[in-house]
Parts: sequence; C-alpha cells; structure tokens
Amino acid sequence: MRLHTIALAAAAVLLAACSSDSSGDGEGGAHTPPPLTTTATSGSTAPGEPRKVAGNLKAPWGMAFLPGGDALVTERDTARLVRVKPSGEQEQVGTVPGVDPGGEGGLMGVAVSPTYATDRLIYLYYTAEDDNRVVRATFDRTLTGTPRPIVTGIPKGGIHNGGRLKFGPDRMLYITTGETGETGLSQEKDSLGGKILRVTPDGRPAPGNPFGNLVWSYGHRNVQGLAWDDKGRLYATEFGQDRFDEINLIERGKNYGWPEVEGVGDRDGFTDPLLTWTTNEASPSGLAYAGGSLWAAALRGERLWQIPLDNGRTGRPVARFDSAYGRLRVAATAPDGTLWIATSNHDGRGEPAADDDRVFSVPVR
Repeated sequence: MRLHTIALAAAAVLLAACSSDSSGDGEGGAHTPPPLTTTATSGSTAPGEPRKVAGNLKAPWGMAFLPGGDALVTERDTARLVRVKPSGEQEQVGTVPGVDPGGEGGLMGVAVSPTYATDRLIYLYYTAEDDNRVVRATFDRTLTGTPRPIVTGIPKGGIHNGGRLKFGPDRMLYITTGETGETGLSQEKDSLGGKILRVTPDGRPAPGNPFGNLVWSYGHRNVQGLAWDDKGRLYATEFGQDRFDEINLIERGKNYGWPEVEGVGDRDGFTDPLLTWTTNEASPSGLAYAGGSLWAAALRGERLWQIPLDNGRTGRPVARFDSAYGRLRVAATAPDGTLWIATSNHDGRGEPAADDDRVFSVPVR
C-alpha cells in the first residue's frame, strides 16, 4: 500500500481543530472531506515573528523581487504595480493597460527576468477583454512603454484563471492556468486551460516540452502556486472542488487527473498528489521554498502551511499564523532568504482590517 494513502490520525485531529467553515468554490472551498493524508513525517522549525513591511494594498496577487531586494507587487482589481522596499517604503510604479478585472480575474502574476540587470524586463499575467495573457514589459524605476504580449489565448472566466508566473532554474518561464470552470479543457493537450505552461522568455514553446507546444503538464483544475526546491524539483499548489486541495510534484508531460480524479486516485495514467488537505483547511494559492520547507499561503484556511521536505517527499504540514491575518494569497522567497507573505482580504471574500491588505516579512530559521 502506498504510504500517502495512510491517514494520519494525529494530523487529522490537529487540522480538524483549526478548520474554518465557509462555502463556495475555487478560492473559497466547499464541503468537508476525509482527513489530510501525507507521504512522510518529519520535524520542522517554526518561523520567526512576522514583521509588517507594507499595508493599505488592495487585493495583492503577485510578487517578484528585483535584484536589489525590492518587491514588485500586483493588485488584481486595480491593475496597479506597486514597488515595496524592505524598509517599508512603497510607491505605485505603473498601471498595466488592458486589464479587464472581474471575478477571480485581473492583474495577477509578475516575474522578473533572470537577466534583468541587462534587459530591464518584467513579465505580467492578466485578464484582458477576450483572454488571459502574458506580456513582457520594460521596467526601470517605473513601467515604461507598451507591454508586448508573448502568450495569448489562455481561456478566461469568472473563476479558475490560474495566474502565477515564475522563472525556473532552467531560465524558462512557467505559467499556471485554470480551466475557468470548463473542466474538459484540463485534459485537452492542445488547450492552454488547466495547465502548467513552459515557454522561452519570448513566449515560444520551450525546448524539451513534451507535446511540441507550450504545455508542460496537464490535468489541472486551478494552479496558483509554484516553487522549486534546492534540487530543482518543481512543486505546485492546486485548488480542489468539493474534497481535496493538493500539493503536486510537477514532472514533464504528466497528467494530474482533473476532472477525472480529485485528490489521490491510484489510477493508471494519472499522477497522484504528494499531499492533500480538505478544502476548508487550505484553498492554497502562493507557494515558496525556504529553509527546507514549502510554504503555502491559504485563502479559505487563513493560515500559512509549512510543509517540510525530505528528498522530494512531503512531511506532516504545520499550520502557522492560523487566523492571525485573514486570507493569505502570496508566499515568496526574498533574495535575503526571508519569506514574504501578503494577505488577500480585499478580494471580495475576506474581512479587511483597517490597514489591509498587508505584506509581512517572516524570518525562516
């Protein structure tokens, strides 16, 4: 019997004690399923006390760091690009043209070119009038010129728009997309919906892609988090529907099951998740790797999940900052090794505090 099918009673007790009650779909969650399962157990060192870096943002969605340590933060509904310094200073450095916000769509992911020091390029994922798309733009203190589309035709909808952008260790750009509620798109290899895409910096299919197009992996419902460990393995968070949210180990050409499988299916042709949560415990969005653990920002779960890693296997998750800050959307590793997280209490599903939305810096020990 595969280890990840064994329910851990102790974890179930812990998670049941800190679960929340909500309803909805996508970023909200739904019904109550069986308890969390995991592949391994290991210890984990608690992070340090969060330090507030910035406040009074409106639904921050994406975050990427410039070489000097400043963060570029996107706001989903306003289409603003905000520069946040570790000292706490923040300024609007642009408004992205062509963004058509609505539902779970708007200005979402941001990535900084691996060769930013010479090309001054950043990448943005947003919902336009007819599609979701990725554009490349010049950024030198401010957003300048007209962003150039490099990937268009990603399906858009009121829900499940994906939206995370990250450059991998191979210097290729990885793009997460959702199936917009049209579940069949996830299994169509020629559709850009319900996928993780891998492209060159100018938007072409990356060398080595399994199907000769932009697709790297498929069978996804709605991926909003990507992170690589120190061995170059890629992990992703995925929203479940009624039963299981997931952490997946992403590999070339693999089918992750949606809509045929939610959670662990043990079915030929589908790749099972490393880890599952109930939907009210997580609704995981942003994902980062630091200090030997994955860190998943939970929206409905209103906590930061620490998931220790041991040679590509996930240990027992630990809930950090449970209900302390509300909905968490962003988790990103700063150049100095600290973990930055951002709340999402202005996204229409939260209860904003007076200074929301906020960005925090968390020491990782």
